[in-house]
Amino acid sequence: MTVREARPHRLLAVLVVAVLLTAPTAGCSLSKASATGTKGYLAGNGAVVQVDAADRDPAPQVSGPALGGGTVTINHPGKVVVLNVWSSWCGPCRAEAPALARAAHRLPGAVFVGIDTRDDPAPAKAFVRQYHVPYGSISDPDGSTLLAFYGVLNPKALPTTMLIDKHGRVAAIIGGPVTEITLVDLVHQLEAER
Repeated sequence: MTVREARPHRLLAVLVVAVLLTAPTAGCSLSKASATGTKGYLAGNGAVVQVDAADRDPAPQVSGPALGGGTVTINHPGKVVVLNVWSSWCGPCRAEAPALARAAHRLPGAVFVGIDTRDDPAPAKAFVRQYHVPYGSISDPDGSTLLAFYGVLNPKALPTTMLIDKHGRVAAIIGGPVTEITLVDLVHQLEAER
């Protein structure tokens, strides 16, 4: 499902519908101590929602502590930003991690940033090592960083990838695991914009 000309007030409605349509694929519990690695989150189906340039809203200006120390920000004027919300216990996040890493290597002009939400630092760092994640992630164990995206991203839908255009505006959202080819194509489209 691709929506190219979504008005900002319709974007949320489209995202809610996309999440509701994929809800039957969900299955997680909210307990942090869960041995199954699930926490009540919904897995999307990879639906891409694109926003026409004239209808894009500014992305929240977010920064936070990096998993490996330091600070990570999503504010990179003049660059396309790929923001991926993930968690180490999320099966679809693990499934998409290799595609994201390959896309990051293929797109040196774009900035990749992660938000590791509702996760403990030790398994999150192990995830980064295991999947050779070549970009920084904000550590968001309590989900407070994700709250900045209220009304734009569903905090229960993991993974979710947001593309931010060179002017800092939300250009596309992918609900569910992203493929390398989809991500590369979308970034190239945004990089070609003025």
